[in-house]
Amino acid sequence: MDYEIVHFSERNRFEMEQDGLTAYVEYKLADGGLDILHTIVPEPFEGKGIAGALVKTAYDYALAQGLKAKATCSYAVIWLKRHPEYAAN
Repeated sequence: MDYEIVHFSERNRFEMEQDGLTAYVEYKLADGGLDILHTIVPEPFEGKGIAGALVKTAYDYALAQGLKAKATCSYAVIWLKRHPEYAAN
């Protein structure tokens, strides 16, 4: 499923809002990389692929900007292991 994800660079977040709830990834830029710090998905959104879509969008942005994909967030760590094409950059 496609979700409308918006990048708020001034807050270092990618967000998806639906039904008054917001799911997001929060990141920091450091040492030539984009490090996802938190992946937050409200309970009603769980199991719908939203976390994965948010993380993918953030890492697609990183690659487009010439940044290395990094992960502090435990979900993002697992996501990178499942998508080695991002971790290799």
